[in-house]
Amino acid sequence: MAELLSTEDRAALHALGETGWGAMPDRDAIRKVWKFKNFSEAWGFMTRAALVAEKLNHHPEWSNKFNIVDVTLVTHDCKGLSALDITLAKQMDKIAGGAEVIHNHSEPISCLCESRANRIA
Repeated sequence: MAELLSTEDRAALHALGETGWGAMPDRDAIRKVWKFKNFSEAWGFMTRAALVAEKLNHHPEWSNKFNIVDVTLVTHDCKGLSALDITLAKQMDKIAGGAEVIHNHSEPISCLCESRANRIA
């Protein structure tokens, strides 16, 4: 069973914050949202991330909306953040390449198809 991050280990969260990972206000978890050029790039990221997650036996909570991938990391068996979350976050950052990071999670995020539809309307 994974253990919650210690106070000292939580210092690693600061470095993740610089890459766009943010603490969730209502739970001991971190979240990051990427915006890829298209659906294929988003799906490719998710496929590569799934392979890493499977090797770690640690799986993200995530959703995909066209070119947007929204990821929350938390370790369910310890009900909070563990070293597994830090490891998976760092691996996902490498896999994401040059995707745009959405830092403001409070604003609605439009996927590419919604942006196109709004331009046409």
